[in-house]
Amino acid sequence: MTWFRTVFVLLVCANVVRAADWPQWLGPKRDGGTPEKVAAWKTNEPPKVLWREVVGQAFSSPVVASGRVFVHFCVKDREEEEVLALDAVTGKQLWKDIYPRPPFKSVLGNGPRATPTVAGKQLYTIGINGVLSCYEIEKGKRLWQVDLYKQLKVDLPSFAVCCSPLVVGNRVIVSVGGKGRCVVALHTDTGEVQWQARDDAASTSSPVLFAGGERLRGAAPDIVFMTPLRLVGLDPLDGTLRWEHPMIFQPRGTSPTPVAVGDKMVASTQAHGAVAVRVVKKDDKLSAEPAWQNKEMKSYFSSGVAAGNLLFLVTNVVKPLPATAISCLQEKTGKELWKKEKVGYFHAGLIRTGDGKLLVLNDAGLLTLLEVDDKGAKEVARAKVCGGTLVSPALSAGRLYVRDDKEVICLQLTK
Repeated sequence: MTWFRTVFVLLVCANVVRAADWPQWLGPKRDGGTPEKVAAWKTNEPPKVLWREVVGQAFSSPVVASGRVFVHFCVKDREEEEVLALDAVTGKQLWKDIYPRPPFKSVLGNGPRATPTVAGKQLYTIGINGVLSCYEIEKGKRLWQVDLYKQLKVDLPSFAVCCSPLVVGNRVIVSVGGKGRCVVALHTDTGEVQWQARDDAASTSSPVLFAGGERLRGAAPDIVFMTPLRLVGLDPLDGTLRWEHPMIFQPRGTSPTPVAVGDKMVASTQAHGAVAVRVVKKDDKLSAEPAWQNKEMKSYFSSGVAAGNLLFLVTNVVKPLPATAISCLQEKTGKELWKKEKVGYFHAGLIRTGDGKLLVLNDAGLLTLLEVDDKGAKEVARAKVCGGTLVSPALSAGRLYVRDDKEVICLQLTK
């Protein structure tokens, strides 16, 4: 088993993406960050639209890899979902696949909510009711497809599937929910279940990799899930529990993705505010100990980003009227340093740029560029770029990809 674990760790390290790619939820490192720099555009010269493509409804973000943009959405008035590949520069359609799905209806939209993941030469998508598919990215050949909830005999959550797949080595890992099936890992090449773990309900939050804190020698990074009951770190090879921290009283799910900052993991919910835990090693075992909690930093479903010793969270108030703000916290203590109010209604998608700025797309389709430090935020550019949207954007090779319920739009930000 030791040799297999060594090979698996090497596979994890080999999952390297090109700097220009945005291949998964929250970007290259799944942390909302990019090394790309973004200069302010002029008020009378908003970002140029390079192309537009009509698509169906979804809350799934576009992803970009190997010169292609991949978009996942539902087919209008039909119980089908479509995966579409476009040329990243021209918007030319390269391939598409349409497949049937079990019936699903919701007042919140019927399209996919999870963002696709590209790993190597394969694309992984998961639909609103758990149909997980694997494609070859160049020609679009469907390599395998699994109806997870039918196969595992689990009831679909009322909020459907929101968790974006995480690929670690030769495992594609998602949250399903149910006794022994909260987290499920499948083989990337075959779709066969490799392991199942934990008893919690399905999570609406997407998992991340975490290599911070104290580590067991030779171990792969933790996969970190925020379930409706806890923040949990698992071994990606076999699902073994490494550490956990209680996060109870979240009956409707836990959308914000946890943020790795320094040696800590930070989770934020409406019930708890922001909670930071530090992973420590005692007697050759890992555990999570509380680092700090700021109960006022309540997040609804938008994910935050970290930059050095600063943490930027998208915080929400629900009553008397919904409003979204960006709150800057001190990483070591959780102390709020400043807050930029009314950046959105329910949602704002953040990208941390390579030159220390925040690119923000709010739910009205307004794109702003902020210069930020520990003293505050200064808006240096703004432009209306799309219709109303709850979809976070993708940035790749100077081009920003945004989408609303009607189309995906490619904008030229930098040359």
